[in-house]
Amino acid sequence: MWRLRNNSRPVLTIPRTKTEWLWDIIGGGLFLATLVFFCTLLGDLPERVPGHINAAGEVDRWGGKGEIFILPIVSVCIWVSMTILERFPHVHNYPQRLNETNAKAFYLNSRKLLNTLKNITTIIFSFFIFQDIRIAMGNADSLGHWFLPALIIATGIPIIRALVKSSRIS
Repeated sequence: MWRLRNNSRPVLTIPRTKTEWLWDIIGGGLFLATLVFFCTLLGDLPERVPGHINAAGEVDRWGGKGEIFILPIVSVCIWVSMTILERFPHVHNYPQRLNETNAKAFYLNSRKLLNTLKNITTIIFSFFIFQDIRIAMGNADSLGHWFLPALIIATGIPIIRALVKSSRIS
């Protein structure tokens, strides 16, 4: 239903798509599995854990055991904040051609992009947590040289796809 807030953009109620539900199940499920892995091995972790990993995927700073909690906390904060933003697509940034007839298409495109990026970010953080634990325990020595290109591709493709889709909305 249409309603204007502060004489600005229409506020619409648009049901979530199956794709959004699927992304949330995959991203959330993988993150929960990673947290279970994290919790089961927490007691076995050494006192020294990776504190920072550089762009080449190599550990360039080691820190105390408490630093291992930073990634799960940041991941949860990102997931929660992006989930909140998903619920308010009328506050996202749109071109001036947004109007009553195309608002639903713009909102849905923006919300789906945010949902995809939220879950890709959660999956990436799950991988970081998993690898941090493996590195700390001596089962791996880096994230691998492919992680930065993969990260750029994994986040870049949905953004480009959404921009193209947005440009086609009339």
